[in-house]
Amino acid sequence: MSKITGVGKYIPSKLVTNKDLETKLNTSDEWIQQRSGIIQRYWITEGETTSGMAHKAALEALKDAGKKASDVDAIVFATITPDYYFPGSGVLLQKMLCPERTIPALDVRNACSGFLYALSIADAWVKSGMYKCVLVVGSEIHSTGLDKSPEGRDVSVLFGDGAGAVVVEPSKPGEGLLVHKLHSEGEYAEKLMVQRPSSNDYPNRLDKDETVTDKSFFPVMDGRFVFKHAVTRMCEVLVEACHSIDVKPKDIDFVLAHQANMRINQMVLEQLGIPQDKTLNTIQKYGNTTAGTLPIGMDEAKRAGLLKPGQLVAMVAFGSGFTWGASLMRV
Repeated sequence: MSKITGVGKYIPSKLVTNKDLETKLNTSDEWIQQRSGIIQRYWITEGETTSGMAHKAALEALKDAGKKASDVDAIVFATITPDYYFPGSGVLLQKMLCPERTIPALDVRNACSGFLYALSIADAWVKSGMYKCVLVVGSEIHSTGLDKSPEGRDVSVLFGDGAGAVVVEPSKPGEGLLVHKLHSEGEYAEKLMVQRPSSNDYPNRLDKDETVTDKSFFPVMDGRFVFKHAVTRMCEVLVEACHSIDVKPKDIDFVLAHQANMRINQMVLEQLGIPQDKTLNTIQKYGNTTAGTLPIGMDEAKRAGLLKPGQLVAMVAFGSGFTWGASLMRV
């Protein structure tokens, strides 16, 4: 068995409120809050990177676990906004964290479900005895890739930058990570996507100026379609995870849900009969940080004293791909 022994986060310093976006995006604070629950988000300042934010979150997680960088045996890095098209950001984190050791670094590109996919890999590695201390990170920089014009407001108001990290180590039977249930449905991949940059652009037909006017470099989303599928799939996978260990959703003590939309999370809990006070929403403060939302939320919940020994805690996410999943753990 394995468990999460440490958690940490990093949030950039540039606060961007809904009011700050009103004129630029031809929107309003009221419209954004009603649609998503978001009040503000944080965006990077010049010089900050996806791997750099991950490094800061990782150091906090290691400190929380009572570990040093030299204790880390492997890295699993979840992001859809890497520093480079290739290589992945995992190796850049390895360089920052422990340059003297050639530990493995794996990158996961499952968007909003990325942290759960990464966590399942770390869990399997530790359970098998392959590694004893695995660092799992979710880090995203969305602010540099958003359409900050009125045409892009439906998507651009939703996203923030940030990173979260956890340390996964061996545990005693019956505690820690209990089960992971993961799914994908590529039929709807184009419902939430960024078309470019793409290896499909061959031979290179892009001019220098096209990156300014070509909207295919910005994320697009069929909001209503995604919303409906998110509620359905998150409910389904939580029930599936509970059934696999012979518990019911009502037995869950606390839920950490991906922070894409406040109304999605409220509807999921309502449909499963889980009281709203058994969760912690952070979207109002940070927006959607994609692979970062779950570890960031876990850090906030731990610091607030909401995660207590013996609790059955559920994690659930849905995102681009479509991909979705749920994990259950005993704190």
